[in-house]
Amino acid sequence: MTRHGELGTALHRWRDRIPSAETGPPADASRESGAAGRAGEPKEAGEPDETPGAGGERPAGLGLTELARLTGLSMDYLGRLEEGRATSPSAQVLASLARALRLSEDERRHLFLLAGQSPPALGRVSELVPPSVRRLLGRLGGTPVGVYDASWNLLTWNPLWAALVGDPSGIPARGRNAAWQHFTGQPSRVTHTPEQEAGFEAALVADLRAATVHYPTDVRLRFLIGELRRASARFGALWNSRIAGSHSTGISTVLHPDVGPLTVDRDTFTVPGCDLRISAYSAAPGSEAAEKLRLLDVIGTDIMTAPAAPPAPFAEDAEHPEPIQRADHIQHTEHLPHAEHAPAAE
Repeated sequence: MTRHGELGTALHRWRDRIPSAETGPPADASRESGAAGRAGEPKEAGEPDETPGAGGERPAGLGLTELARLTGLSMDYLGRLEEGRATSPSAQVLASLARALRLSEDERRHLFLLAGQSPPALGRVSELVPPSVRRLLGRLGGTPVGVYDASWNLLTWNPLWAALVGDPSGIPARGRNAAWQHFTGQPSRVTHTPEQEAGFEAALVADLRAATVHYPTDVRLRFLIGELRRASARFGALWNSRIAGSHSTGISTVLHPDVGPLTVDRDTFTVPGCDLRISAYSAAPGSEAAEKLRLLDVIGTDIMTAPAAPPAPFAEDAEHPEPIQRADHIQHTEHLPHAEHAPAAE
């Protein structure tokens, strides 16, 4: 059975187990088992949703009409989903189905995977760097690598990263957030052309917007977005435009104080299951930049890979977080908002 067929089967099975407003709860477990068997049988277009059971009774369970009413989706679309003919349901559609079908967290995750979507995370942005990622950093000693969370807080890095772009351990936590550093004009050795910068900004903003969807109750993330919108007109404009972007291979120039400028490739990878971003710089073998990276690997710094401090300057559960410091060149006339008054992610 194809993935789309499995999705239809699961939807039908979950629908059959919910008591219908018209029929009441399922009569017994054997009827539920029969419903699960019927879920794998595709219907012809236009065929009635409910198949008569023994004695001509309509089987208990949520009908397509009721599911359409609960989700706001059309009966035709729901029928095509169950038949495997609608193959690309959006995250919003899946979230609506999960609510209407009363799915558990495990079932919700299974629904998204069957639909080919990344399961939405709940709660707060995780700062956990699993051992496998830490081992990866150790194996990539000759490549500058930094690891970010879904809010783009720098969590950990290897020595060559610190040697190339500067040691992050001496920077306050908020200053290690890539979006805050960029959009508030914090000092950085990394430069871009206007075209490269536009792509980088679009990717950052789009990724942060996605994070607000995946972590709708994370107070620190909401506060970060609100502060960025207040501190940077550029960020606010991009946020309001709902710009699309993705992190792909790009080119950056690093202005290093000792070895001079290096033009390097920057790649960003996501880590399935823990919602991390791994950013790595590299250079073509034999190039001048590769030779400079090799030199930095030898003479750069003797620091060890360092974990970052908490990525926000206020307590996780505080109702009124302390205001953060803005860059000196940013003009502002209002007091900073409390977390619960931070602009909503719209």
